[in-house]
This record gives sequence, C-alpha cells and structure tokens, in this order.
Amino acid sequence: MTSTLSVATAAQDVQALKGAWRSITPTSCPLHYNFHMHSVFSDGQLTPEQIVDQAIAIGLSGFAITDHHTVNGFWQAQAYLAEQQKSQTQPVPQLWTGIEINGVLLDTGVHILGYGFDPDHPDLEPYRQREIQQGDRAAAQTIVAAIHQAGGLAVLAHPARYRRPAQDLVPAAVEQGFDGIEAYYAYSNPNPWRSSDKHTAAMQTMGEQYNLWLTCGTDTHGCNLLRRL
Repeated sequence: MTSTLSVATAAQDVQALKGAWRSITPTSCPLHYNFHMHSVFSDGQLTPEQIVDQAIAIGLSGFAITDHHTVNGFWQAQAYLAEQQKSQTQPVPQLWTGIEINGVLLDTGVHILGYGFDPDHPDLEPYRQREIQQGDRAAAQTIVAAIHQAGGLAVLAHPARYRRPAQDLVPAAVEQGFDGIEAYYAYSNPNPWRSSDKHTAAMQTMGEQYNLWLTCGTDTHGCNLLRRL
C-alpha cells in the first residue's frame, strides 16, 4: 500500500487501515503487513530508525510500532520515514500510529492494541506515560473508549495467550467495543515466522462470527522484524 498523503496524515488514516486489514490473510505477515512490534522506547531492541530501515528493506506495504504505553517511538519513526520518503525512489511503507496497553477483561490481564489514533489526544494521556494503569483506567472498556475517542481502532492482542481461553475473552471483547482481534500470531518463535497452526483457524472463525477485523503482527522484541524474539 502506498499513500498520496503526507507521512503524518497517513498515520491516522483509519479508512486506509481498514482497507489494509480487509486484505490480510494468514500469510500477509511478516512480508506485506506487520502491525505488532516494539522499539527501544519500550521493551524492544531496535531503534525506530532501524525499524523503518527494515520495513523498507523487507518491502512492507504498511506497519505500526506498538510500544507499551508510549508513542515516542512512533514520533521518531514518523520523522525518519518522512526523510526517507524524500530520498527513496520507491514508495515507502505506510506507518500508522500504534500502542499496546495493559488492561483487564473478565478479571484477566490482557493487552490492547490501538491503531490509527490521534497520538496527542487527551483521552490517551494516561496511557502514554510508560506506566500500567490501575483501577477504572485499567478496565478494557475504558481503554477501548479512549482509543475510539482519539479516532482509532482497538484490537485484542494475541487472544490465545491469556489465563482465560479466547472462547471466553473474544465475546467479552465484542461486548466492550473492540474492533478486532490479532488473529494471525506466532505463539512460539518459529523461524521463519508464521501464524500459529494451532490457533489461526479458531481465531478466524471467531472473528468472522463477531464481524471483527483480523490483524497480524510479529510482536518483534528482538533485532529482526521477521522474527518475534
């Protein structure tokens, strides 16, 4: 995917994001789209510039940096991507805003991914402080509402990785306003990366049943966007 919008404007283009998600299949990640990765601004090993360089080298169409409780990595990546856009002869990937927020759903700790939101929106201020929130601010419904108020979309990360089964959590997520689930995810650390054979079909079925967007991501914490660790 390429965009005629500026890098800054494209980061909040939710309609383009939905278009990308509409095209996603189990094999879209990690070579075409990647919507889950971490930089040195949370618990990753890559700088935002290194992430952008790898995204360009891989030939990604679109991606999002989803650091925990901060968008600082996004800002740095966005500035660097804008520079690359001026110097590259080929189109650069589209970068969307992203964040990963710890929340509570059905008394279970979960991770909530936000995309395409206004990174300066005041409703997200508590979740940009590099700290896990407690009490009402940790409620999944509250976090989802904040992402929506900021113009973004909320996705339940790796639904099959929690204490409670996805069969319980996904319907609850629907009731609380989630827009999608991370259906295509590697629950181990395969090389090459591939969506989990064990869980993908079930996630697709639930996503279709509840009319959810199905997203994908490597959840990279190491030095290679083609791997998780």
